[in-house]
Amino acid sequence: MPESMELITVVVQRKDGGKAIDAALAAGAPGVTSFYGRGTGVRQKVSVFGMFIEAEKQIILIATTKDKADRILDAIVKAVELDKPGKGFAYIQTIGRVVGYYEGGDGKKPD
Repeated sequence: MPESMELITVVVQRKDGGKAIDAALAAGAPGVTSFYGRGTGVRQKVSVFGMFIEAEKQIILIATTKDKADRILDAIVKAVELDKPGKGFAYIQTIGRVVGYYEGGDGKKPD
């Protein structure tokens, strides 16, 4: 098991979820977990500026090694223009302990 792991959490509009997942996998993410949710609060504030933000969200979780985390997040930001207002948000957290993590590719079956 790698010594240093991180969890990337990405929240995007549902329509952008597929692009974010594809970008993460292309950038080296070992796998992705995603589910759907509904956002509230910010939508009402941003609509004052003439923007409409969809309430339906896709939440994407990626556990990865520390050395890959920035590359994966940068690819997602670029693919869905996450640095623009109303496109979503993302953050990285350090994972203290991991059980069952498997990147594959070495020909061995997981324990």
